Amino acid sequence: MNRLAFVGTLLREFVAFARANKVWWIVPLVVLLGLIALLAAASQATSPYIYTLF
Repeated sequence: MNRLAFVGTLLREFVAFARANKVWWIVPLVVLLGLIALLAAASQATSPYIYTLF
């Protein structure tokens, strides 16, 4: 639960930064990088199971 609270705080601070400095172009960039990181983490977790299929 502590890690989830940290992620919420981080996102809240990021939105506050984008709002204060008017850099809304950075929001899609960070979202895209987050999705790529999530995909990389998911692929590392499933790779041992994929190799056993072949």
